[in-house]
Amino acid sequence: MFLLAFEVIAAFVGLALGIALLAFSSNKAGEHSIILAKALGASPFIIGLILVSVGTDLPEIANSITSSALGHGDINVGDSLGSILAQMTLVIGLVSFFGGTFRSDRREILVIGGTEILALFLSVSIAQKGYISRLDGLFLLSSWLISMLISRYVIQCCSDLHLCRVREKDALEKGGSEKGVSELNRDLNRRQLYHLAVAILGFVGVALGAYFVVVSVITISAFFHIPEYFISFSVVGIGTSLPKIMVDVWAARRKHYDLVIGDVIGSSIVNATLSIGIGPIFSPIRMWGGIAVTTGVYTIFASVIMLLMLSLRMKIDKKVGVLSIILYTLPFVIFCAM
Repeated sequence: MFLLAFEVIAAFVGLALGIALLAFSSNKAGEHSIILAKALGASPFIIGLILVSVGTDLPEIANSITSSALGHGDINVGDSLGSILAQMTLVIGLVSFFGGTFRSDRREILVIGGTEILALFLSVSIAQKGYISRLDGLFLLSSWLISMLISRYVIQCCSDLHLCRVREKDALEKGGSEKGVSELNRDLNRRQLYHLAVAILGFVGVALGAYFVVVSVITISAFFHIPEYFISFSVVGIGTSLPKIMVDVWAARRKHYDLVIGDVIGSSIVNATLSIGIGPIFSPIRMWGGIAVTTGVYTIFASVIMLLMLSLRMKIDKKVGVLSIILYTLPFVIFCAM
């Protein structure tokens, strides 16, 4: 009894430390990713869609590999689908309340949002049979790569050549010689390496913090003997979404709104494809197919509602925030009432 009480207390301490590490690391990761994005000439939306989304999904990716290796497929699928629901609803809601009102681009929402819905349909259709093979995992991973390539061409970015010409022009206008331009480029390269290193360390800290949070929450939840899939979908799903909440609220407060939209939708695509698929590539899994379909269909429904709201109103405000929080809490209220 004493040992069990000690484990629960340790879990609460780990939860607090994990959240603190998440807050600090996500701030650094978001800040230096934005600086690096501007230095490389990429749009914040693309950085959010690819770099930040994968970085903040490291907990789900690590969870997928670990749970699959240990033969707990419900944790893999439940965590990934729960994270998608949290990102497309709760994260947007919290950003609207703590980050203020901001505009959204209809073209970006429709194109990238449509990709996210297709990725969700794909993952749910695979999970419904109750088994994910290595071939299924490879197919999901390939789907993520194709989605990123499509998104890269749909959302136009500044080319490296154009950025180089702008830098050379600015240097020459200031009286810089060819040598001065060369020294400027070397200095910029050093700065880029520094920001890249800090961003990577920030994402590592985010992953570690999320790991502490998830392990602590699982320990606390297991004390009440809650079914494994439900723990993963609800508690672990929101736990591994904490990096997205931290990064996106930080970005919204600094008016990097494209990064917020890119990260929210990009992370959902990562979870529906890469996160679910990477574990079974190494260790095929079995899971509770029926509940995966039920929660997956609701996640698709909630995603469609949110994407329609964002594309039609073309802004994120407190009205969208209230709707998103209702959509997130509704299935859990229904479950508790049953």
